[in-house]
Amino acid sequence: MLRISNISFPGFGIGEFSVESVAFEIFGVSIAWYALLITFGMVLCVAYVIYMARKIGITSEDVIDYAIFVIPIGIIGARLYYVLTELENYHSFIDVINIRNGGLAIYGGIIAGGLTVLVVSYIKKINFLAFADCVAPGVLLAQGIGRWGNFMNGEAFGGQTDIFCRMGLQNTLTLSTFGTTEMVYVHPTFLYESLWNLLGVLLVYLYWKFLHKKYDGELFLMIFGWYGLGRMFIEGLRTDSLYIPGTELRISQVLAAVIFVICAALITYFAIKKPNKPLYYREKPKKSKK
Repeated sequence: MLRISNISFPGFGIGEFSVESVAFEIFGVSIAWYALLITFGMVLCVAYVIYMARKIGITSEDVIDYAIFVIPIGIIGARLYYVLTELENYHSFIDVINIRNGGLAIYGGIIAGGLTVLVVSYIKKINFLAFADCVAPGVLLAQGIGRWGNFMNGEAFGGQTDIFCRMGLQNTLTLSTFGTTEMVYVHPTFLYESLWNLLGVLLVYLYWKFLHKKYDGELFLMIFGWYGLGRMFIEGLRTDSLYIPGTELRISQVLAAVIFVICAALITYFAIKKPNKPLYYREKPKKSKK
């Protein structure tokens, strides 16, 4: 569905301009910016994983094998998670599978994708935690890029504010949320999360590059701890959060807090009780002599 949003960033001296949620059409089918940016994020994720995996002896062919299963199953998981939290809005199978208007939840994608990585790792006899260290930063990179799809849709914004980085926004969503046809000034939560995620990827990469990870799974814990910390605060600003039924608790905020606490506790534990297991490296199988 085409949505036109009028946007401005007065604190940065950026006046009003318009964006459309649809990038172009092919044979009458609308292709949304959201889909293009999510796809671009996935491509960057796979490229990052290939780069990191080679450092531990995992080939690009192995990574592609993972991607063939993880990407589609991750998308299905992200959609199911979203649908299950808003069942009252879905009345047919077509409604459930129609993701062209958005409706993907990263937690569902991570759960489904993570389980798929675990299964594929078992089949391919690759250390799960070592590969997770390669994948986790790539996932955060993809999420940082994908958030700009929310920007093009004029969605995932926060409550009204007058801070310097406020975003002026006017579209059908602001009408239904705030009950006014005038431009409103809101927290650009898509931007907060995008910048937070990209900064996390950079910091963890620099840690790996110059300080070197101490055990398999360390980068995985750092990435998810970082994401949980940021999402815990950013989610509290949003106006479109999904809530635990019968409560005023935001599902994503609670999950983010749990993820952060678990990751922070494990990082602290392993900082005190230093693992002595050698880092995983996948040796190439030796060719048998004839």
